[in-house]
Parts: sequence; structure tokens; C-alpha cells
Amino acid sequence: MAPLAPVGALLCLSCLLLLAPSLSAAASAECGRNTSLAGHEADLRMSQHQLRGRVAVLDGCSFRVSSLDLLAGSADARWWRADGADLAALSRGSPAAPDPLNRTFASESLVFRLLPGLSWPLVPVLAAFDPLTSSLFGFVRLATSNTTSEPSKAAVGTSSTEEPTMFASCAQLSPRLRVRWTLREAANAIDVGLEAAVGSEYYMAFGWADPRRSTTNVSMIGADVAVAGFTEEGLPFADDYFVTKYSECLLRGDGGAEGVCPDTFYDRRNGSAAGDASVNNTRLVYGHRRDGVSFVRFSRPLASPDKRYDVAVNATREMTVIWAIGLLRQPDLLRPYYLPLNHGAPAGTAYGFLTLNVSAATNGCPGPLDAEDKEDQGRITAERQTPLVVTTGPALHYPNPPNPQKVLYINKKEAPLLKVERGVPVTFSVEAGHDVPLYITSDPVGGNATARHASEVIYAGDPTAEGVPATPTELVWLPDRNTPDLVYYQSLYDPKMGWKIQVVDGGLSDMYNNSVLLDDQQVTFFWTLSGDSINIAARGEKKSGYIAIGFGGAMVNSYAYVGWVDGNGTGHVNSYWIDGKDGMSVHETHENLTYKRCRSENGVIIFEFTRPLTPSCSGRVECKNIIDPSTPLKVIWAMGSQWSSGRLSVKNMHSVTSNRPVRILLLSGLAEAVEDLRPVLAVHGFMMFVAWGLLLPGGIVAARYLKHVKGDLWFQAHTYLQYSGLAVMFMGVLFAVAELRGFSFKSTHAKIGAIAFTFTCMQPVNAYLRPDRAENGEILPRNRIIWEYLHTYTGRAALVAAVTALFTGLQHLGHRYGSKTIKGLTCGLVVWVVSAVLVVAYLEYMKVKRRRDGADGLTHKFVLGNTEEDDSVDLLQSDRFDSKIDSSSPGSMEVQLEPLKG
Repeated sequence: MAPLAPVGALLCLSCLLLLAPSLSAAASAECGRNTSLAGHEADLRMSQHQLRGRVAVLDGCSFRVSSLDLLAGSADARWWRADGADLAALSRGSPAAPDPLNRTFASESLVFRLLPGLSWPLVPVLAAFDPLTSSLFGFVRLATSNTTSEPSKAAVGTSSTEEPTMFASCAQLSPRLRVRWTLREAANAIDVGLEAAVGSEYYMAFGWADPRRSTTNVSMIGADVAVAGFTEEGLPFADDYFVTKYSECLLRGDGGAEGVCPDTFYDRRNGSAAGDASVNNTRLVYGHRRDGVSFVRFSRPLASPDKRYDVAVNATREMTVIWAIGLLRQPDLLRPYYLPLNHGAPAGTAYGFLTLNVSAATNGCPGPLDAEDKEDQGRITAERQTPLVVTTGPALHYPNPPNPQKVLYINKKEAPLLKVERGVPVTFSVEAGHDVPLYITSDPVGGNATARHASEVIYAGDPTAEGVPATPTELVWLPDRNTPDLVYYQSLYDPKMGWKIQVVDGGLSDMYNNSVLLDDQQVTFFWTLSGDSINIAARGEKKSGYIAIGFGGAMVNSYAYVGWVDGNGTGHVNSYWIDGKDGMSVHETHENLTYKRCRSENGVIIFEFTRPLTPSCSGRVECKNIIDPSTPLKVIWAMGSQWSSGRLSVKNMHSVTSNRPVRILLLSGLAEAVEDLRPVLAVHGFMMFVAWGLLLPGGIVAARYLKHVKGDLWFQAHTYLQYSGLAVMFMGVLFAVAELRGFSFKSTHAKIGAIAFTFTCMQPVNAYLRPDRAENGEILPRNRIIWEYLHTYTGRAALVAAVTALFTGLQHLGHRYGSKTIKGLTCGLVVWVVSAVLVVAYLEYMKVKRRRDGADGLTHKFVLGNTEEDDSVDLLQSDRFDSKIDSSSPGSMEVQLEPLKG
């Protein structure tokens, strides 16, 4: 692999600088010659560092960059020459000019000279590049024609390309927002670019006010605006909106809309298609997020055919424009658009008005926008005893271009910014592949700096720190007090696959004894049990306006705690009881919360509080919010863009929430997601009911209550039902073992079920070892009597254990999965057992009655397969011996009847 930013190129630069005086004469002669590129102009394509400018070739060895905007790079940043703009081509490149790009350039026009010995055919791509971090700021492609003594007339001043980030004019709307535009009057269009140093969750709105209103009475009502921003997937959007009311977009009951709504919403009653070009006249051209700055370019007509919701732009006179920035509402089924929320205050910062003549070229934007938070990547905070899963995936939004096609993912996030705490072990579960070993390094490029003849400090990892999902490798790293504030996680073999690690002093992980990631790994829950109270903290893993955690299996009928920071930067933590799904169902409570703190770190909300385990109150709904550390606590979460004290509305609804609760064992510090009832376990329960609710009890009933029926029907029914029940029971056990991947006897249900299973399996063995019965007239042998008692009472014990296992199984499912049908199933099973008991009581009554009537003695003899054995007698009855003795007396009794003689 070609080395990145070779040291040889930097040494070459130093040598050339030393030889510059001796080569100045030759260089001057060379520059005196003309070139076919003289007069060639092209816009710089922005990659990062807010690079803008227009490059013009002056002669054979110099070029001018006009309106140059650039945020400062390192001391090694230079104008760079390469044969392409990809990672490999830039790695093979070298400096093109000696001037460093280590400062901020603010709309400057400067002339740069190529290094001695260079000519334009050797510079097919001119890039602003930082070899220290292998960072591409931007580039321009130049023609590669050979230098000639006479310029080509076709080439002089005719080559011109325009990048989507370049415009003819610019105006500063607020310290964080700019508008750029290029008028294309001949095409009846104007291209507009909105640029704001805000988070990706913010919208940018710009448009023209109603021209019928006077300039002294400017209003947003009747304004035609474009709302631009980025979706949660990072894709830009720009849509046409119309303002009818000072409110968020609301859908009326008659199908109409009011507020700040897309143009397409207003024509729903008339059946207009959402994609009708006569309604939505804003066309997205380009958009990106760079260095914490949102940029969206769109085009709109000057005079639109939509006369109702579009304002015609007069290109030659001054008109009033309006603008705003604020948070976005996520789309839903009723409103499939990203809708702007109330921009808030103050004027001049969050919204405002401006008089603008689009035909008057102006540049009121001094220098590049410099956002305070330049990090757009996902953020992950490493927690004690929580492994970070490292995999690979496609490079979609890598923060430091150029980059390879494949980069590292941590917990399913692309090259996130990782935050660790000194003194807290960090565990990586490496599953990125055998060719991607992970290591922690001081080198921002990675890929083994030694191979590039560069120095680095390796803090953890080596060639053995590789693995795949089937056999992951665990890498444990302990940052200490000597670890720098900034290091990098990278691949040992390939460059620029990882990103930054921020190393900070101890925080929540050191302050709390336990922590778990809640569902979807978007919120981390911390807690410490302290006597009769509990200390709780919650931290989001993405930017939001507020975070809420709730105790319960679902949002409805849950106790919630919400943390947010208001417009003044003050943090709040409040408690609520939720009994519905609208704003009116969220009721603020007065729990005894102490040590409340809430803050925002780069848009991520963190809040903490302490509360008693058992509230010391009565009569209020929050008094029932008891936390029992010995009982699993179900925790859910939600995030949204805006929260406030007092009356809540639809704007406070969450934009993202957990899909299911997480069950937390507060004493042990363990947690598991509440799962839906697995279908295989449902089959297990059904088969066990068939076996122990129908077949096996039926066999027992046949053996006890059908012996009075002629023939051996009772024996056949008993045998077939028992073996059928045994087979179904085996299948049910196998289903459960296969789904749970092994045996587990931790639950009461499993223990009782094992007892029932053991007793049941004893019965076939017991039947096989059955002793022979005595011959007619003989007393039963002792081993036969013992066998009959053992066989009978073992079966009855198995039945009792099995019925108990059925009930404990339903209880276990209800506790583990929270199924809403468990209560009904339990009631149904109770009814079934009671009905069976009543049937058995009736059969027992009939059996006793037959015995009293003499119909259940030995008046019938039934042969069960052979003539030597008679199992028709119930050996557990008290009168069986008398019957046997009478029937076996020697001789025969004869009664002779003679007529009476009178």
C-alpha cells in the first residue's frame, strides 16, 4: 500500500526551499513562458474546513485564489499536487506551493507560486491538503495539456466550472446564519444557499414576505418560505412552505391546514397531488454537513405559476425577506414532512427581516462560518463492564475525507466519537474481520505509522486483536492519568478507518455503581442504591432537546422523569404520571426529588436526581411509585426536541422512543430486554397442556373409573393415553430446550416441571417391572402390593406436580414477557382444573355407589391379555381381600330347594 503523506515529500519540500535561490533565475525564465492553462478558472470543491474560492491560472508557475475562505489547518497543510482526489492518489502526491495553510483565510484574494521545477502538466489536481492528518480540505481539477509557447485561444478564459457551494452574492442574516444566492434571470430562477452553524436537528427557513404589506408593518403572515435541513439519515431536504398563522403546522378537522405548512398541505381538500409542480416549486440542488455547519442549496422560480402560495420575486427592486432557525419535528403518518417548530427568540438571532435586492451583487459574509461544535459524528461514551462491539461497514459520512470504502463501526455507529474516562477500563469486542486488527494510537491516520516512517505511541492492541462475530476477540484498555486528551482507534493495517477518542477525567461511571444501556442503545441508565434511597442518572447518546425515562412496561400508566435545558441554559428535572397518549395525559407530580441536576454537553442531555425508594406520602398518585430493589424494574425512555414546565402540547411529544422496556435488577446490576413471547415457547406451553391437561389425566381416569366396563377397554385406554401423553410431553420439553439453548433450573417453573417430568418417566419403567399377580385363591405377594401403591401414587404425584407446573409456567411468562393474555389464560386453566375436579368427584361418587350396590365386586372376571392375571380388581380397595377369600374357599356351595309339604 502507498504510504500516506510520505516523509520523503516533506524532505523534498525542505530541499527545494534551500535550493530556491539558486533556481530562481531558471524559475523566472520558466514563468515567463506561457501555458495553455493561462486564464483557466474553476471553483474549489469543498471537502471540509469550509473551503471556498475560485482558482485562476495566471501563468506557467503561479495561480490566484480569489474570495478564499478556509478554517486553519495544521502547520503542515499546503497546496498539494496529485493525480486524483482519492486517498491513494493524495498519498502519492507532494506539495505544490510552499505557503502554509495554517491560518484562517477570510474572503481573501492571494497569489501563490508553484514550487521550483513544477509546471501545470504535473498538477492535474490542485488540493488543499494536510499530510499530518491526511485531511483533504478541497480541490480543483485542472487540464493536463502540455505547456506551449503560445496559448490555445480556445482555452484562454473559456474554461469555467461552478461548484454548488459557490454563489455570486452573500448576506449575513445572523451570527449563525447566512444566505447566498445567484440570480439566473434569463431562466426565471434564483439559486439560494442557506448556511448555518447549528446542529443537524435544526431547520433553516428563508423566503419573501407578502409584498402587499408595508415595509413598516412587516409580518410573516402570507410569506413564501423555503424550509431546509437534514433528515435523521443525514440527507438534505428543501421544501416550499407558506405561512398563514403564527403557529406550527396544524391539520384542521375539515382537512385543511394552518400555520407554517408545506404548500401541498393547503390543497388536500381539492385533491391536489403532493408532487404537483405548480404547488411545490422549491427544487433541492445540493446539501452537506461539514465542520458543524449545515449547507443546503435549492432553486426556485422568480415568477411561479402558483399564485396562491408563492410570492413573485422582482429581480430589480428591493423586497422584504424573512428568515428563521429552529428545531425540527420528525414526520409521522399524518404529516409526512419535517416541520419547523417555533423558532423562539430573540429577534436577530432566531428570526428576522431584511430588505434585499437580488440583482445587486454583494458579499456581506466575511470569512468562513466557524461552528463551536464541529463534531457531527455519533457519540458513544464507554461504560464500565459494557463491551463496545467493533465491526466494519461502508463509509457513508466519514468525518475526515478522503477515506477508504470500508470504515470501523462501534455499536452500529459509523466511526463515532468515542468518549472514555481515565481509570475506567474500556472493553472492545472486536468483530471487524481477521484482516482488521484494532489498536489505540496517537496517530490520527493509523494503519501502522511505522510503515510510513512516522512515529506513534500505541496504547493498546496488536495484530492479535482481531475477530469475527462468531469468534470475537476482547481487547481491554485502561486509560490512565498519562493518556493524552485525544487519541485514536484505528485499524493496524489500513489507514483512516477509525476516528477520535476523547479521554476525560472520571464522570458518571465513577460516580455511580451500576449502569446499563437501555433499548436501542440510545440512553444510558445509571444508579446507586444508598440505604432507603436511590441515586439515578440518565444520559442520551445522541443530541436532543430533552430526555425522559419511565418506570413501567409502556408509556401509558408509567412514572416518568424528564430532564431538559431551557432557552436560558438552565437545567430542569421534573417527575410525571402518564395515563394517556396526549399532552393532557402527562401530569406533573410532586415527588421528593433531591440533588437534581441537568446539563447539555454538545447537545446531549444528562440529568441526575435522588429519590426515596418508598415515598413518604399517601393519597397521591406518586405515593404508589415504590421501587423494590429485589424486584426487577422495567425502564423505558424517550427523546424529543422541546420540553417546558406547565401545560404540555403536541410540540412536546417525543420524536424517538424505546421499542420495549429493559428489565433491570437493581441489586445485581444486571439488565435484560423485555422480549415478546417467543412462538416456540407458546408451542411448548400448548403441548404441555395437551399432555398434562388431557392425555395423561385421561389415562389415570380410565384406569380408575372404567374397570366396570366389559372387556379390557380401560387397560387399552390407560396404556394408549399414557404413552401418547408421554410422547407429547417429550416433544414439548425438546421445543423449550432448543429455544432456550439448554437446560436451566433457575426458575420455580423449571424445578417443578423437572419433578413432574421425572415422575412421569418412572411410570413406563415401573410398568415394565410389574410383578406377577398371585394365582386364584392365593394372597397377593408383598412386592405386588408395594408395586401397586408405588405405581398409583407416583402417577398421582406427577399429576399434581404437572398441574402446578402449568400454573407456574403461566406466571413465569407473565413476569418475563408481560403478555396481556396471561391473566385470561390463567383464569381459563383454573376453570379447566375445577371442572376436572368436579368430574372426578362425580365419577368417584358413582364408583362408591356401584360398590354399595354390589355391582363392582368380582361378579365379572376380565382377562387382560392372558388368563393368568386378573387386573380388574382395584387392589387399593379395602374389601379386596374378603372378596378374594370368599371366592377361593374349597369345594362348592350347593343350595337345594324342595317343595313344602303341607
